[in-house]
Amino acid sequence: MKNKLFPTSLFVIITLIFFWPFVLQNKLPIPADTIVGMYHPYRDFYTNSYPRGVPFKNSLITDPVRQQYPWKKLAIDQLKGGQLPLWNQYLFSGTPLIANFQSSAFYPLNLLFFIFDFNFAWGIFILLQPLLALVFMYLYLQNLKLDKSASFFGSIAFAFSGFSIAWLEWGNIVHTALWLPLILLSIDKIIINVQEIKNNKQRVLWAIIFMFSFSSSFFAGHLQIFFYLFIFSLVYFVLRFFQYGRMMKSLLLVVGSCFLFLVLTFIQWFPAIRFILLSAREIDQVDWFKSGWFIPWQNIVQFIIPDFFGNPATLNYWGVWNYGEFIGFTGVITIVMAVYALFFRRDRKTLFFGTVFFVSLLLVFPTIFAEIPFKLNIPFLSSSQPTRMIFIIDFVLSVLGALGFDYFLKNKKKILYPLGLVGFIFIGIWVFVLILIKDQSLSANLMVSKQNLIYPTLIFVVSAVAIILAKSLTKRKKIQTTLPYILILILIVDLFRFGWKFTPFVKQEYLFPKTKILSFLIAQKGQFRIMATDSRILPPNFSAVYKLQTIDGYDPLYLLRYGEFAASISRDNPDISVPFGFNRIITPQNYASQFVDLLGVKYILSLEKLKDPKLKEVTREGEVKLYENLNVFPKAFFVSKTYSAKNKEDSISTVFNLQAKNELSTTAVVEDFKGKDVGLIWDTGETLPVVLEYADNRIVIKTNNQNDGFMVLTESFYPSWHAKIDGVETKILRTDFIFRGVVVPRGEHIIVFYNQLF
Repeated sequence: MKNKLFPTSLFVIITLIFFWPFVLQNKLPIPADTIVGMYHPYRDFYTNSYPRGVPFKNSLITDPVRQQYPWKKLAIDQLKGGQLPLWNQYLFSGTPLIANFQSSAFYPLNLLFFIFDFNFAWGIFILLQPLLALVFMYLYLQNLKLDKSASFFGSIAFAFSGFSIAWLEWGNIVHTALWLPLILLSIDKIIINVQEIKNNKQRVLWAIIFMFSFSSSFFAGHLQIFFYLFIFSLVYFVLRFFQYGRMMKSLLLVVGSCFLFLVLTFIQWFPAIRFILLSAREIDQVDWFKSGWFIPWQNIVQFIIPDFFGNPATLNYWGVWNYGEFIGFTGVITIVMAVYALFFRRDRKTLFFGTVFFVSLLLVFPTIFAEIPFKLNIPFLSSSQPTRMIFIIDFVLSVLGALGFDYFLKNKKKILYPLGLVGFIFIGIWVFVLILIKDQSLSANLMVSKQNLIYPTLIFVVSAVAIILAKSLTKRKKIQTTLPYILILILIVDLFRFGWKFTPFVKQEYLFPKTKILSFLIAQKGQFRIMATDSRILPPNFSAVYKLQTIDGYDPLYLLRYGEFAASISRDNPDISVPFGFNRIITPQNYASQFVDLLGVKYILSLEKLKDPKLKEVTREGEVKLYENLNVFPKAFFVSKTYSAKNKEDSISTVFNLQAKNELSTTAVVEDFKGKDVGLIWDTGETLPVVLEYADNRIVIKTNNQNDGFMVLTESFYPSWHAKIDGVETKILRTDFIFRGVVVPRGEHIIVFYNQLF
């Protein structure tokens, strides 16, 4: 029992050491310092203590606070309230929530957020990524019959690899990836070890583990990483199946597990597919021929010297954007051992992982093979950046490193060859840098490279000395016993230094503090939206944390109709053609447009003084001024006239004509209004709908009109929303291009808009 617990205990200790700022200083593993250091009104809030702004460690990784944290919190809050997290009312004037995938609402480890305070749970949630990766990888490598030290070595390389560190604080990417070794272990147990399993319960148990791992990876919240994991697992299964006798029992277990996976994950993939089909994903501005879409050839050096081009955390990165996409570093000694395995280990395992490694390289670097999905415009692949496949590269490098380490411990033959090759690479890089550094135009950048060459070179020299001594002193048992631990320690030091350099741990008080202006907005009653006229103020998605509705948003998935509408507002004409001029980040800033009034924008934040008769300054904080829009439209209202639009082009043109005539408050443009003539007149009398209830997935409105009328609700139209009038189902019509509208009979009624999965 002690032997079984020992690796796990050691993994826990290693993980806690890496997360010591969280464990000992109560700092959170999330880049919250970018919130208060980069954006208003937070900079204004801290201006007395930090006149130049709060220092922040890594400006590259703002997405965790701009996407994953807000979405996760919204989803958990709705689940705690006993409802499915179907809708996000706070962004894009209303948008799907679980369907965006990255909210990862149904991930099993979300249980932490129901047990602990959300921020503390977030810290544990991030900490569990390397810990689970360590345990799962160790179990898998042990199943490959590798030495325990080699299994330990490969686990460290994978859990703290460049991929894992670069995406550590997102909270969804690494959680998606870490299940791969457990999935492969389950496949091996079902196929290879089926003869060793003595009863049906054990077979079913491994099938359940396979299904649970696969489902957990899917629910973790990153579709592209899951796609790579799925393809890798499928290839692995097929090869194992044919390698070990093509046993139908194994095939049925896996196929049955996959069927149950589809049933179990229906609650995620069904809304996701519907959202994708209605989104702008396929017309996303994919500039795949730009530098950085694939890993540039020169960045291959980062597999051995991660900071050759500098590091964004030290503000000296001079390479192609984006540093985080190109980091395939798994440790200098891992490269040595992987080369050793590729050159001298002769078995199917090495052949398979070596083949995957080289195929993956062909697909992430700008080769003719990598360009195929983009030239053919293959759906999904053509809008996905291939650099994320570095996940597979780091995984197989870690396995190859473990295979090489295992081979070295057992025979130590020819180890000088990979050492010599890697040493020659280091010498070549040094010569290259020292020669070109004399060029004045390159010297500043190459001085950074020279400085960042020193530490990896030192790591290599120390590792080489230890390996050579072990090879020379084969009769010294103490040295042979100690060597694996020395090399593992060197690997840990190498990866931890790299990881700590890149990863911020931040004071909890920096995580979405309430400033003067934000407190003012939170205190306001009623339903309204806000907007900012500058990207430096309250960037997209921040408002969701404060439960403030806004017209902007930042998401790889956003409704195509809303993107078209936002583009037309920015252009100030009914042009909805692509490209829109934005990519995933929608920030309408044309506050003078009447469409802003129609969208329900009551408050506008600005760094500049705004001169518009409809705006009244209500407060300010530092450089930020807050204006109230006196012309804001109510959330719901009746119109006296409707036009029927033939298509969306007709709809947007008519809506702009209404704006020009100042008739948006009295006239609506309705699509799919069959059987009704253009210019239908409604006489409802002087009445205004009353919003009785406004919740995430339910809106209740009371009406009392003299005659039949048409009511506009300025919430995004989406097919999962339904409506009932006095309990009787009624059709929601797409109105004014993006909103909802319903025909309301005369008299007093209760209208319930409700959202559901189907």
